[in-house]
Amino acid sequence: MTLAWLPNAITLLRMALAVPLAWLILAGDYHLALVVALFAGGSDAVDGWLAKRFGWDSWLGGVIDPMADKLMLVAAFTALTLRDASPTWLFVLVLARDLVIVAGAVAYHNLVGRLDARPTLLSKFTTLLQILYVLALLVHLSMAPAWPPLLVPALGWLVAAVTLASGLDYIVRWGARARAAVREARLKPRA
Repeated sequence: MTLAWLPNAITLLRMALAVPLAWLILAGDYHLALVVALFAGGSDAVDGWLAKRFGWDSWLGGVIDPMADKLMLVAAFTALTLRDASPTWLFVLVLARDLVIVAGAVAYHNLVGRLDARPTLLSKFTTLLQILYVLALLVHLSMAPAWPPLLVPALGWLVAAVTLASGLDYIVRWGARARAAVREARLKPRA
C-alpha cells in the first residue's frame, strides 16, 4: 500500500491548526501558540520532504500547500493584530498582497487561460520572512526579555518592504504575461 496521500494529509492537518493557533494567540497563551506554530512549520518541511523524496507530489498538494501557509499566516497576523501585538498597517499590507495575488490569479484564469502559478523566489522569501516575523513575535511575547527591543519592529519593517515588493512583482510579472497572451491570441488566425 502506498502512502502517497500522507503529504496532503499533513498539509490538511496544518490547515486545521490555523484555528487553534489564532485562538491561543487571542487567549494570550503565547507559549502554546509558539509550540503550535513551530509544529506547523515542521509539518510543512516534512510534507515537502516526503513529497519530493518519494515522488508523492501531486497537483492537489501543489495547491493546498501554499494555501495552508497562507491560512496559518492570516490566522496568526489577524490574532496578533487583534491583540495589539502587531501593527494594523502590517496586517493590512500582508492581507492586501494576498488578496491582490488571488484576485489576479482568478482574473488571469478567467480572462486569459490556465494559470501555472509557481511562486517566485521573491514570493518564497516573503513567506519565509512573514513566518519568521510571527515566530519572533511569539518568542518575544512569551519570553519578553529575550529579544533586543528593536528586533521585532525592524523585522516588521523588513516584512513590509519585502511584502510590498513581492506584491508589485506579481502585478508586473502577471500583467506582462496577460498582455502577451492577449496579444498572441489576437494574432492567431481564426479557423
